[in-house]
Amino acid sequence: MLVGFKTELNPNNKQATSFSKHSGVARHAWNIGLRVVKAILDHNKENPTNKLKLPTAVDLHKWLVSSVKPDFTWYYEVSKCPPQQALRNLMLAFKDFFKGKKIRGKRVSFPKLKKKGRHDSFYLDGSIQCDHFAIKLPRIGWVRTYEKLPHGYKPKNVTISKRADRWFISFKVEVPETNPTKIRDVIGIDLGIKTLATCSDGTKFFGAKPYKRLEKKLARMQYLLRKKVKHSNNYKKAQLEIARLHFRISNLRKDSINKITTFLAKNHSVVVMEDLNVSGMMGNHKLAKAIGDMGFYELRRQLEYKCNLYGSSLKFVERFFPSSKTCSNCDSVKEKLELSERIFKCDHCGLELDRDLNASITIEKSYLKSNLV
Repeated sequence: MLVGFKTELNPNNKQATSFSKHSGVARHAWNIGLRVVKAILDHNKENPTNKLKLPTAVDLHKWLVSSVKPDFTWYYEVSKCPPQQALRNLMLAFKDFFKGKKIRGKRVSFPKLKKKGRHDSFYLDGSIQCDHFAIKLPRIGWVRTYEKLPHGYKPKNVTISKRADRWFISFKVEVPETNPTKIRDVIGIDLGIKTLATCSDGTKFFGAKPYKRLEKKLARMQYLLRKKVKHSNNYKKAQLEIARLHFRISNLRKDSINKITTFLAKNHSVVVMEDLNVSGMMGNHKLAKAIGDMGFYELRRQLEYKCNLYGSSLKFVERFFPSSKTCSNCDSVKEKLELSERIFKCDHCGLELDRDLNASITIEKSYLKSNLV
């Protein structure tokens, strides 16, 4: 099974400068290609009888080599891969836009210009080789890593990206599927804001809530940034500190979710959860910040591939199944249940149970019933 592997690089000053040049060339190729395609689309809109054919990624790259590279000689200081892949990604983005593709419930937007310092990344392929604590990259050479790499492994391609002031490399690794001994066959999960995941066996996992913990510090740093002169050295230092804090918040959230999903996928044969409309839930402005801080979508994404990795299966109950309103004992459904009611009280059998625990047991029972039919 192919699994993405991502680790931090430890480049020297020369290598870090080369990384910046590569990402700059990739960004420039994307932006100039976007301007060309947009000009053709504008022409076709104004002249419906004399439309021009949209170029492919190969057409754009040929034009780039013949017309752009001679004017921007710094293209020759880096590998040929970053601009090629940037143009491929650009045309793929246009293809997804025209097809109306949806990601997380939202339609893909029209491609936008890229800005320096935001999501800097580039792609490399060719002669790549891994050593214990170093990786050999085309045009750059051996770069150290903080983490041990699969020795002797030769990835076909890599992506190098920047977060705050740190560089990361990612590539795919072949990992054998394992099937560890499971402690339980089926487990139901109810996701929530107060408790990230409540399991049908009574186990509760509390989310890290890193944004809530560091929100005041982030607000203070952003307030101080406004007091500084734009583009001054102190302004850039403050920007970097804010980026580091955002990165820390992201890492804290991912770390807690990684531990939860690994435990669930390793120790349970079938994991059952609700098919939540997370993007729709984020439309509730009173709860959007709390939902985003918990990371519902990331938890589902990690469970999907970890269940395959550990020989488990991930199942979903239908999106509009009233798990919170349904009694886990007698299956009766309450007409109304306020969000403030944290104890579920059944009007028929008199069951009193924690609201989230009742929902997780109901989810498990729903899967078992549908599986028996």
